[in-house]
Amino acid sequence: MKQRSNSVRLIALGAAAVLGLAACGGGDSASDDTVAEEATEEVVEETATGTGNDCTAGKTLAEGKLTIATGNPAYEPWVVGDAPESKEGFEAAVAYGVAEEMGFSDENVVWVRTGFDEAIQPGAKNFDFNLQQFSITEERKANVTFSEPYYSTNQAIVGLADSAAAGATKVSEMRDLKFGAQAGTTSLDFITKVIQPNTEPFVYDDNAAAKAALEAKQVDAIVLDLPTALYVSAVEIEGSKVIGQFPLSDQVGADNFGMVFDLNNPLVECVNEAISRMRDLTYELISIEETWLSGYTGAPVISLD
Repeated sequence: MKQRSNSVRLIALGAAAVLGLAACGGGDSASDDTVAEEATEEVVEETATGTGNDCTAGKTLAEGKLTIATGNPAYEPWVVGDAPESKEGFEAAVAYGVAEEMGFSDENVVWVRTGFDEAIQPGAKNFDFNLQQFSITEERKANVTFSEPYYSTNQAIVGLADSAAAGATKVSEMRDLKFGAQAGTTSLDFITKVIQPNTEPFVYDDNAAAKAALEAKQVDAIVLDLPTALYVSAVEIEGSKVIGQFPLSDQVGADNFGMVFDLNNPLVECVNEAISRMRDLTYELISIEETWLSGYTGAPVISLD
């Protein structure tokens, strides 16, 4: 069950106290009843407006609103049908869960769209936070602030079933392949630092362009996070498959996804509290993951040899 904001709980306790005093007598019962009724109405009004809690006051772009950004377009399984306002898809559901934990009702959540690179560049933002599978890295922390991780995953390779990549089971068998990945991503870093192919990887503005290059056989394989890779192979690119996923090790760490904020934005503290509650108290993060990502976790494991 969700926890209400501190302000709501305090108001509710105050209302209960007033009601208790009225029940004990010793005063003007009509006056006590009026005070109790006004306090109770304040609780209802505070709960119904859904415009944030004490933590968020004065910290959002628009008072009483929470402005959330995602990709343009946003892809499944993270956002279903490119419609985050539907609350369908892993990141859409996480965003509304965080908003609710912070006291914002659905109607006070505002969605905007940004490019991936645009969101992690320094400078003022048009959002309170942005989520589109941003991996938390030290390099990016110089320009933006991240929330606590809301999801952890690993990298995977997608190739056409009849391509040169199809039979590869270890990194040493992939060095002669032509790889593609989205610019500025940890997937691209993974190609250059871990796979280390003999040919420079092809770099694309977004995953849509990388997928198109694979379909056109301009590259042998593309690297994506595992849930995206499994979705792409199952739904988007006919005749493709997930060649394999890479095991986590000292060499290959998990990709931890965090929400992006303007540098040193104080709202991150409120979001971190919400994520912590969803992870450790309500277990909502687990429920959302099971709902939207349970089918996107299995693939052969590629040896790092």
